[in-house]
Amino acid sequence: MIQLVDQIVGWLGYLQRPNVVLQLLVVLLPALAGWQLDRLRALNQRWKRWMPLVIGVLVAAAIGTLAALGQPCGLAFVLSMLLLGWLGLNLLHKPLERVIAPASLHLLETRLIKPVYVLMAGLILLNLVDNIQDLAVIQLGEWFSTPVNLGNLFEAALFVYLLVIGSSPPAQGLAWLAQEALGMSDGSRRALALMIRYVVVGIGILWALDHVGFNPTAILAIAGGLSVGLGFGIKEVFSNFVSGLWLLFEGSVRPGEVLFIDGDPCEVRSLGLRAALLWRDRDNAELVIPNQTFFTMTTTTYTGSDRMRRSQVLVGAAYRHHPDAVIALLEATARSTPRVLQNPAPKALMLSYDESSIQYALRFWIENPMNNVGICSDVNRAIWQAFEQAGIEMPFPQRVIHQA
Repeated sequence: MIQLVDQIVGWLGYLQRPNVVLQLLVVLLPALAGWQLDRLRALNQRWKRWMPLVIGVLVAAAIGTLAALGQPCGLAFVLSMLLLGWLGLNLLHKPLERVIAPASLHLLETRLIKPVYVLMAGLILLNLVDNIQDLAVIQLGEWFSTPVNLGNLFEAALFVYLLVIGSSPPAQGLAWLAQEALGMSDGSRRALALMIRYVVVGIGILWALDHVGFNPTAILAIAGGLSVGLGFGIKEVFSNFVSGLWLLFEGSVRPGEVLFIDGDPCEVRSLGLRAALLWRDRDNAELVIPNQTFFTMTTTTYTGSDRMRRSQVLVGAAYRHHPDAVIALLEATARSTPRVLQNPAPKALMLSYDESSIQYALRFWIENPMNNVGICSDVNRAIWQAFEQAGIEMPFPQRVIHQA
């Protein structure tokens, strides 16, 4: 570790040389200026499109001037090429957007493409100031009586990272093939994909430990420590992990389900191995609920067998109106309201005799439970208009006070 610190101190000495500082300024100052101008909302979009070209011309002119004056310009040239490559990645965004979904493209760029490019750029720059092969053999110390060098640790960490990021598509493909062959449900397919992915990642971690140089005794010691941690410190995390797998296999809570949470319908957006992400329509809120909650509390689902849901509105009519006429009008109003299903047909019921009115219930079926509040509002407005046209009164409570 001390040898690595000495190497880093040597890099700092290299960066303090006047000709190195000059090359850094030649490339970085125009890049920073262009980045700041690109953030200005008032700047014309046409100028923003031409900004990379202008910056490239300025950097090329500055590097040419350094070369004409006989000054070193190798570092400036490499930095300009790396900057050009970064701008090329940004220009690649729009073509990729046509074939890849925005959410998937964002994950691909932020977790794979850009991190790999930054890593490659760092290695290229590091090779200018030092010898990478010499750095790779630097001993970082001993872990569990096993010497570990920087090169093996870097390769193992990079392999595990790429395995975690890149194992999802193959796992999804294998799970899809299994679903087609065995006729599994979508929930079982998702669970199988996750299990395949975690098995592959687990095997990759074991390979990485072996590549670093850990002996089997050390690996067993780590596994024993993890088992103790599962038993004491992170048992809730492990419980949510197992609950997530079970829910995926069972299919009782899966993406697209509509659950009744705290008096509101919520749509399940995703089901992870630790928690489920639910969306609440009335305030556009996202709820993160631990998977274990679905095993310890009763949960109402509106989409267990299908997405149809029966809804109802309550309305009162004066005693002077015949109940048969009111019921017929309510049912006709519901049938004429958009988004109310015709089959099963709407049904109006006479519920009770109240002090000032007869209470009716209009029950109808809707296709999407998340639209319940909006559809009920439409039905209530239609009832108001229908009662007004038919001359049906909605009485309100009245009190008569007699003075002795």
